[in-house]
Amino acid sequence: MQQFWTLLSEKTLLDITLAHWLLAVIALFMTVATQRIALTLFQRMAKKLAARTKTQLDDVLLTAAEQPASMLIYVLGLMLTVHLLHPPADVFPLVAIADQSARIIAIIIGIWFLWRLITGLAAYFSTRARETDSALDDQLVPFVAKTLRIFLVMTAVLVVAQNMGYSISGLLASLGIGGIAIAMAAKDTISNIFGSIMILVDRPFTVGDWIKTTEFEGVVEEIGFRSTRIRTFERTLVNVPNSSLANMVIDNIDARSQRRIKMRIGLTYDTTPAQMTAAIAGIEEILLNHPGVHQSYKLVKFDEFENSSLSIFLYYFASNKVWAEYLQVRQEVNLQIMELLESLELNFAFPTRTLHIEKEEMLAAQEPAREAR
Repeated sequence: MQQFWTLLSEKTLLDITLAHWLLAVIALFMTVATQRIALTLFQRMAKKLAARTKTQLDDVLLTAAEQPASMLIYVLGLMLTVHLLHPPADVFPLVAIADQSARIIAIIIGIWFLWRLITGLAAYFSTRARETDSALDDQLVPFVAKTLRIFLVMTAVLVVAQNMGYSISGLLASLGIGGIAIAMAAKDTISNIFGSIMILVDRPFTVGDWIKTTEFEGVVEEIGFRSTRIRTFERTLVNVPNSSLANMVIDNIDARSQRRIKMRIGLTYDTTPAQMTAAIAGIEEILLNHPGVHQSYKLVKFDEFENSSLSIFLYYFASNKVWAEYLQVRQEVNLQIMELLESLELNFAFPTRTLHIEKEEMLAAQEPAREAR
């Protein structure tokens, strides 16, 4: 065996010993075998993670890394093969060329992996975005993915150029000046885009919500990158820049779970205490038994002696927040209250004025008329 190895070490082919050729062939064989094993491991890991975890993010990561990792194994194997061959540098500087090429190819493989990862994450988040009510995230996910790809390509070009020996300091300075000019010209657009992102993250409202601010009130029709469209109750359309909308105090009317009902009932002053007690008990019974009234909180109290009435204060909530259903509950409760007060022979009060005239004053006023006749 030793003699065989000595023979291989002495014989040369293209100024490279046969021993180095043999080691290079073995390295190539091991590279192919390692690549096949790595692909098998990736596939098995993907199946195990898919079965064990509920999220698909790990599947996205493995899918993105599978082909770049396979290619990286080939690159490392070829580098090892070249180093094992070790051809004379004075004849052909293969090792130096291979090292520089390997660095550049490794950078490209890394960029390729990140590109595939961005594509996979964009597909994942696009699927999640379609499950929400907002249309903003459906548009925002492709926009962010495209921006990241552009940034990735620019970074790849600069890094590859740097590794190839080119100076990129002048190019970076030019890009910096150009970026400042673009940012100054598009500052309003950029602020609106960041406003859109804040609306997406905070979710103060979604499409179809009834919102109210100090400046307008209406239903959200569309959430875009630059502005949000609000349809007012006068049927006009308001376009609000997202940068302004993100800084407004927004009252989301549709975010409530119930609708409040607050009212007063005025009874005439001839109502007796017993009748008032019976009226209050009857109204409480109506609110308790009505299916459309939320039972979490309600008040029925005789609280004020007003100028023309004895006032009963009602405070309760309708279970359904839909406008038509809320009005239906309010109407049914009001009709039942009218029937109750009619059965108790009570009357609703309204503004009245009673004029009292003493009998002596009336006779004195009529005496001059009699003398004149």
